[in-house]
Amino acid sequence: MDILLVEDNLLNQKVVIFNLKKYNYNVTAVTNGPDAVETVKQKQFDLILMDIMLPEMDGYEITEAIRKYESENGIENPVPIIAITANTLDNDRERCFKVGMNEYLSKPFTAIQLIEKIRIFIPE
Repeated sequence: MDILLVEDNLLNQKVVIFNLKKYNYNVTAVTNGPDAVETVKQKQFDLILMDIMLPEMDGYEITEAIRKYESENGIENPVPIIAITANTLDNDRERCFKVGMNEYLSKPFTAIQLIEKIRIFIPE
């Protein structure tokens, strides 16, 4: 299973990758929006973990760009996107869903919480 991790904090990247590799997920990590959008155009992923607070483009803008690309290219099964964010206000959660994200996980989270969210979309 291939997961794209969009996270600009390298320490957070390492922690998430370490935990996902325990479950045999293949993880590609990028640190900004333009790289995330380009990576999605080059490779098909089973899931995207999307930080919200990023340089250049935020997670909302990146998700909108990915959804636009999928729509314009007739992709029938859009890739599931899980927001991973320190923003925990109700309107942040609503905004994630409004732009096309499928699930929401607030930081800090445990490895078990992360795997539980992933398994909604990628069963064991």
